This record gives sequence, C-alpha cells and structure tokens, in this order.
Amino acid sequence: MSDTANSLNRYAHICGWGTAVPDNILTNAELSRMVDTTDDWIVNRTGIKQRYIANDKETTASLGVKAAKSALDTANISPNVLDLIIVATSTPEHNFPSTASIIQDELGARNAGAFDMAAACTGFVYALTVAGQIIQSGSMNTILVIGSETLSKIVNWEDRSTCVLFGDGAGAFVLQGSEVPGGILSSVLRSDGSGGDLLKVPAGGSAIPASYDSLRDNLHTITMNGREVFRFATRVMADACREVVNEAGLTMNDIDFIVPHQANVRIIEAAARNLDLPLDMFIMNMDRYGNTSAASIPLALCEAVAENKIKPYNNLVFVAFGGGLTWGATLVTWDVTTTTSHNQLWHKLRRQALYRVARIRSTIRRGTRTLEGVLWGGEEMSDK
Repeated sequence: MSDTANSLNRYAHICGWGTAVPDNILTNAELSRMVDTTDDWIVNRTGIKQRYIANDKETTASLGVKAAKSALDTANISPNVLDLIIVATSTPEHNFPSTASIIQDELGARNAGAFDMAAACTGFVYALTVAGQIIQSGSMNTILVIGSETLSKIVNWEDRSTCVLFGDGAGAFVLQGSEVPGGILSSVLRSDGSGGDLLKVPAGGSAIPASYDSLRDNLHTITMNGREVFRFATRVMADACREVVNEAGLTMNDIDFIVPHQANVRIIEAAARNLDLPLDMFIMNMDRYGNTSAASIPLALCEAVAENKIKPYNNLVFVAFGGGLTWGATLVTWDVTTTTSHNQLWHKLRRQALYRVARIRSTIRRGTRTLEGVLWGGEEMSDK
C-alpha cells in the first residue's frame, strides 16, 4: 500500500490535528493506595508516572468531539467539508450506534459518513491507512480520523498488572487529498488471531453475553498475558518499521522520528535496540498519559508538534501493536498541506456557530421522530 501504486496521483496529507484529555489525573502514588503497588514498581516496569481518568460525564464520544474540534481548528475547515469520520476505539459508547455517528451528529458534519474501527491499540494506524487509501482512490477528499478511549471504564481496578497501565484520552487528524506528493507514503497492516486470548475483554459480545456470572467474574474488564504480549510487541514493532520503510522505497536513514504506540517504555527501548536507532528518535509521552490505546499515537504526535520537534518534510513512522493480535505501521511525510485562509478567526467563529446549529438541528430531529411516532406509530402497527 505505497504511493507508487497511486495511479491517480492523489496524496493524503495530514492538515489538521488535535487532542483532548479528561480533567482528572491519577498518579502512581494514588494508585498505590488502591492496589498493592508502588511508584517505583510502576515506573521501572512501564515508564508511566500518571494517567488521565474520565469522570462519569466524560465519554469516548465527548473526548472525541473535543479532539475533532481542535483538529478542525488547526485545519481551518468547516465540519460540512468532511466526507467521512472514522473513530478507532476499543471503548465505544455502545455496540451500536457507532461512536463515529454520535460524533458526526455533535459536529454537525451533515455530509459525512461515519463508522468505528475496532483493531485495539493498532486501531489508529488501521483507520489512518483506510482513510489514506480512500482519499488516494479519489472517492473522497476530506476525512476525519479519531482515536478516542475511556479505558478506565473497562479496567479491573483490583488487578495491579493491568490497572496501572491504562489511561483515557483522544487525538484526531484531518486528512485531505492533494496532488502535491507527500502525506501518507506507505502502510503495513497485520494480524494473528491465534493470539487473541493474550489481550482481550472476554465478555460483552456474542461469545459471552452480559449476565450475572460475567459481571461477578469481572469478565467485562481487560485481561492480559503481559509476558507474552511483551515478547510479541518487541518483535513486531521493529519488523513493521522495516517493512513500511522498505515499501515506501526509503531506508531507515531517511526516517526522522518514530511515533510508537505508548504502551511501555521497555518495549520501545527493545525496538530501538532491534532497529539500531537512538532512543531520542522515538517520540514518547507515556510517562504522563499511560497507555491510551488507539489515542496514544495522535496524543504523542500532537505534543511533539506543539513542542516544535516535528519539522516540515520530516519522515515519520507511526507504529503500533494491540489485541487481536494486530500490528501495523504507516509512513508519513509531514509537509502539512492545508486549506489556508487569511481570516482564521472568522472561520473559527463560523465553526462554533455551526456546532450550536448542529445541537439545535439534532434536538429538532429527535422531537420530530417522537411526534411522528405519536401521530402515526399506532396506525402503522394496527395495519399489520
């Protein structure tokens, strides 16, 4: 899946980016009062010092909406321009409707399709690849890709092997088509379902529907074989990096930074040794965010951009692994081709007005459906 196969000469560029995190922070010291652990134990094994935790009112969709609005502000485009919204998440609002559809309604992106991507921690790489391929095909031009998670809601807070790892947050990219070479150059997506039991939430699907027993046994929370996942991750991250670079016709010497899934600092250190690269080529922020699954790559990348680490025309590799088992990588040239405007304040005010209109329109549509149900619902049932 490289740009060499792009016969239409269309390129998918990242032109907007944004993030959102909950207000609450949970430190390792606070965790040590909840489970049998210490700050030293967590830091030495994971590199994590704190994580953001959603409150009862903060959800995967609400965080996703905030990140999306920030990304649209950066791109300086209206939600009406969006052709598609893809949300990568392991913690959707519901089995259905999709979280993407809920976000589409909140944004007032009335011309956009919407769906969720379920590939665990690799979900953002999968979603970015799909969006890039759609844009390169010429069928759509502007796509919003969001990674959003509230993993704290599916963590067993009595299991110190998992509850210390995960945090909540969201990140979003706006992708647009252009004839200017660059943007997404290549992608690699892989899966090995034989390892599905190593990292999963056992219950809540058709295999183990929700029941008294499943709730009693904590089967709706994350379970993980940490040792096996560690071995898997250290192998596939380096392999995926090499493969995606080779597919783009480049070498590792052409890469400026690698933005890995922020799971564990020891996994990233092992990947750096395997690739024979200095650790400062790897963008990391898991010390402050923990493992935010599909949100981790955009959260890390957006921080690096804000800190001015990422420069125009830098070659970046996004690489991730997760439940499935899944893994993948995407190579991007960060040249930031945007739809510029001289009056950004006016366009921001216009977007804010459109968000208000979207809420009103959604309320009116819900009310109309309720009224139609009162007026015609009983008659339709009696005709059957």
